[in-house]
Amino acid sequence: MIDFHVDRAGNVPAYAQLVQQVREALRLGVLHPGDKLPTVREVVTSCAVNAATVLKAYRELELSGLVEARQGAGTYVSGTLGGAADPAVMDALRGRLAGWVGDARTAGLEDDDLRALMTSVLAEPPGELTAKQRADAAARSDAGSDAQSDAQSESGARP
Repeated sequence: MIDFHVDRAGNVPAYAQLVQQVREALRLGVLHPGDKLPTVREVVTSCAVNAATVLKAYRELELSGLVEARQGAGTYVSGTLGGAADPAVMDALRGRLAGWVGDARTAGLEDDDLRALMTSVLAEPPGELTAKQRADAAARSDAGSDAQSDAQSESGARP
């Protein structure tokens, strides 16, 4: 079962945070079809939110086809999100990511900095060079052109 939490300091509405947590739990393999979500009352108590907030989140999840409300029985996961990777691969990637986050925090980056980095990397089309890779390639190309020009100048050849 998922344990919800709501960040009141953030600017994301509470219902959207609940929806996002369910979606993330599905992607990470924490939730599977048939799993029961906490009752509205349980979420209200644990997160100190209004029942209407929880109902709005559950309704949005239901409209997305991810959960279904069963009269008198609760709300159950009914769908999945694509891209479910091998759990061993997910664990390994999570471990590497945790190490990267630790290194970034040691370097003085804050969570917002990490989000900005991650967003910029995810925004790059797959298979295309990053901005840094393009700049490095251009620098190597310029260095190669300079070396070729120098060689031609020394041999008396015209560029």
